[in-house]
Amino acid sequence: MKQNSYLEEAPLQEIMRKYSIPCVISLLVGALYNIVDQIFIANSPDLGSYGNAANTVVFPLTVVALAAAVMIGDGCGTFMSMSLGSGKTDEARRSVGSAAVLTVLSSFMLTAVYLLIPDVLIRFFGGAVNEQTWTLSREYFFWISIGIPFYMFGQGLNPVIRSDGSPRFAMFATLAGALTNVILDPVMIYLLHWGMKGAAIATVIGQAVTALLTVWYMTHMNSIPFRYEDLGIHPQIVKKYIPLGATSFLSQISLVASMAAVNSMVSKYSLLDPLFSNPEYTQIPMAVIGIVMKFFQIVISVVVGTAAGCAPAAAYNTGAGRSDRVKQLFAMLLKTEALTGLTALLIVEFMPLWLIRLFGAGNESIYYTEFALKTFRIYLSMIVLACVNKASFIYLQALGKAMLSTSLSLIREVVFGVCLPVVLPRFFGLDGILFSMPCADLLTFAATIAVVLYIFRLLESKSLAQA
Repeated sequence: MKQNSYLEEAPLQEIMRKYSIPCVISLLVGALYNIVDQIFIANSPDLGSYGNAANTVVFPLTVVALAAAVMIGDGCGTFMSMSLGSGKTDEARRSVGSAAVLTVLSSFMLTAVYLLIPDVLIRFFGGAVNEQTWTLSREYFFWISIGIPFYMFGQGLNPVIRSDGSPRFAMFATLAGALTNVILDPVMIYLLHWGMKGAAIATVIGQAVTALLTVWYMTHMNSIPFRYEDLGIHPQIVKKYIPLGATSFLSQISLVASMAAVNSMVSKYSLLDPLFSNPEYTQIPMAVIGIVMKFFQIVISVVVGTAAGCAPAAAYNTGAGRSDRVKQLFAMLLKTEALTGLTALLIVEFMPLWLIRLFGAGNESIYYTEFALKTFRIYLSMIVLACVNKASFIYLQALGKAMLSTSLSLIREVVFGVCLPVVLPRFFGLDGILFSMPCADLLTFAATIAVVLYIFRLLESKSLAQA
């Protein structure tokens, strides 16, 4: 049976399982890099909450690198598939060659910026909460910056590997790097006593493994044989595929803007808090926000993977005029994502101590545990709505509604994600930051549900393609 007829005729539950599970696994593996670092850092007596806070400060700067990489990679992967489908093999080959070169050049440029102005960037993302957090942030950031070329190459060319018909190899390359990091982290942090430097070097080595496997694959591609003459910037092709990756870029960059607002406000209001203004405890809110967001990252990886797995079927059935299947799959996806969010909500409301202990609460003061409990229960109280929102953004994009998808994403991350963490603390102090996320998710859900109902009406009238 041909792949396209399978997407139109196979049971939707079967399609969701077949396509979503590999996507979920791949995203979870990718999320392991930073999460594993944070777990080992948190449980080190020499680092603890100071190291956790430093990791939280640096994390948004790695997302900037990811944003640039996925803009190139996702755009190239889409363009490559379109070119191959229309028989334009030479264009597909040159797009891959230019993407490889463009990723390398942009990674070196970003690394240079990071190494030239590290203090400015670390201060902007809240690293100046106290002296020890500042020192550890600078140390961690230096080594992470050195690894940016490896990170961007592995992440940027991963979509190209998937488009070449090798999603399993793409997953294997990411998994190999993540497992390397898992193995090296305890060695470098605990045995060699390299602290934050060790955690960063372990991460960089893992990223290098992924990058090397990617290089190997690029010389053994299935659909287009590798040719050295294709390596280079081809402006006419680059300007065709970069816009195709713009949505991926905006999604990541808007997230950075939200994280920057949260981190800077946490840094500011920790110093104004009666308890956390004590230098011994100032880093605790930053560290706790970091571990809460790592748990959220795991949940969102499941959500995004599930929605991305449904995207090919949604896109194909839209083109085939099967509005009934598009609507049924959308409803099925929303129920699945809501169930994912509900499971996560039950964990954070009834099992937060288990999560806190995983991230080193045993080595910290009672104030760390108390603030972490409150943060988990408040900050993620609307996680069900967050899951539904994120799934809707991705599904809308698959339906060809990129403008609606991007607009909702920007509303969530920039309008609400930046404004609320800045405004609410003026009235409620640190608690205002904790309530900013559930408020943002609730307000975004109101807009999302209106858009979803509109799309459902179009599907019922079978006029989606014309809207």
